[in-house]
Order: sequence, then structure tokens, then C-alpha cells
Amino acid sequence: MDYIKTLRNNNKILSETRAHRFQTQSTSDFSIRFALTGNESYRLGRRELSVYPDSFLILNKGTQYISKIDSNTPVESFALTFDQHFLADFNRSYTLSDVSLLDEPQHGAGLGFGMDFNETIYPFAGDMLFNVNHLKNNLDNGLQDELLINEYLNHCLINYYRIYKNEVDNKVDKLNFSSQSTKIEILKRLNLAKDYMYSNYNKNIALDDLAKHACLSVNHLLRTFKQAFSLSPHQFLIQLRLQRAKMLLKTTHYSINEVVCMVGFECPSSFIRLFKGKYKTTPMKYRQAAA
Repeated sequence: MDYIKTLRNNNKILSETRAHRFQTQSTSDFSIRFALTGNESYRLGRRELSVYPDSFLILNKGTQYISKIDSNTPVESFALTFDQHFLADFNRSYTLSDVSLLDEPQHGAGLGFGMDFNETIYPFAGDMLFNVNHLKNNLDNGLQDELLINEYLNHCLINYYRIYKNEVDNKVDKLNFSSQSTKIEILKRLNLAKDYMYSNYNKNIALDDLAKHACLSVNHLLRTFKQAFSLSPHQFLIQLRLQRAKMLLKTTHYSINEVVCMVGFECPSSFIRLFKGKYKTTPMKYRQAAA
């Protein structure tokens, strides 16, 4: 269902379904982007990112980007854009003590968000998935109650903060460097490698190319990626391919062999072995149980 909903506090919600679309834009406010079906591609400078139903992308205020949908079947896009005053108030309520909030309830409410988040691909699962799906379903069914809608948006930000802590803050802490600024810079580069795998998981990815995208040497990438993600790049890619295969098995009618090729595996028997090791069931049994 297509709609653009602008709330009285200037938060915005966009829902659209398109098979083909190409547009160049600049974000006026902080935005969270989802592809609930299919995938949508984004270009941020020289970076090319693809968002699938198991992931989402954040764009900071002022980010210029190109988005593209080129699909044989319609892709369902969903975007949440947060007014800066709403974000500033949320940031205060989330980070300040109750005493500070009671003493100065409006202090800083008119300020911007105060920080830029890492514009990378994040996992779309758990509470974030549950909350966004509920919001989308209610809006599709005609929800007009702005109080309830803003409560959903508040929970989206809470869930994003939790994801950010796990995907950025906790991974920064795992890196073995004394300088905090060095840790942050290394993780930004590692996320470039991670984003490249998210967007090209079904291709033959060479380690040299991965290191080049991260602006790191091969050995530096291998060492620091394992520290941050607790997996080697190859292990991360295998897990990602299995995750995407699981999604295809659940939501499409492609054969097992077709799924194997679509997610980048070369050998069906190897795929079945890895799938069973990860999910404790065979691909066929998983599909039958999910039907």
C-alpha cells in the first residue's frame, strides 16, 4: 500500500511498492530505510549498498544518496523519518538521568540529535522487526491515532539504540587498540567490508577486494574482523548466505538447487550440510515446516 504520512510533530512515514524506481535525494532528517520484500539499492558516494528484508539502513540528516529498485516483482519499501526536535527529546530522555529530566524537562529539546550514526547495514530482527511490522500492518489498516503512531516510532528508536550498541559500541570495545578514535575508525572500515558482503553475498568475493573496500591490508582485515564480529570474513559470508537461503525457502517457491545458486553456493550437498549444521534441520524440512 502506498502512502506518505506526515504527523503533526513532522515525523514522516513512507510506504510504497514499486518494481522500478530511480531517484536522487538528500535526507532532511534522520531516516531508517527498510525493504520489506525484494531489495532496494542505495549509492552513498562511492558506496553501493543493498537492503533486503533481513536488514535495514540508516541515513543521517543531510546525507545525499541515490536509491534504485530494478525488479521483476514489486518491492515493498518502508521508511521512517524523524524530526530533529523529536530526536533531540528522545536522545535526552534516553541518555540523561531522571533527576536531570525532572529539573530541566525542556532543556535541549530544540537542539539537533547531537551525533551522526554509522551509516551501515543493520540486522532487521527481534523487537525491531516485530515493532515495525505491527506499525506497518496498523497503518495499512487505516490507523490514524497519532499518539499511538508516535509510540511505535519511539519504540523503533529504542530498538535501534539497542541494535546500535550491539553492532557498533560493543564491537568497538572488542577491538584491541588503546585509542578509542582508532577503534571507531577501524570499525567504520570493517563495516565497509561487512556492507560489501551484505550487498554482494551471492557473488564470488575475493579477500583482496574485501580488503580494498575496507581500505585495510588483507591481514589487518582478517585480524580485526575476527575481533569485532567473532567470525572470520569467510564465516560471516557463509552465515549470511545461509540466512538469505532460509528467507528464500520460507517466502518463495524456488527449488533447493535454484536457492543454492541464488545465494552463491556452488555445491548443493555442501549447502545442505551447512544449513543442517546451522539450523538443525534440512532445507526441505524447514520449508515444509514454514509452509
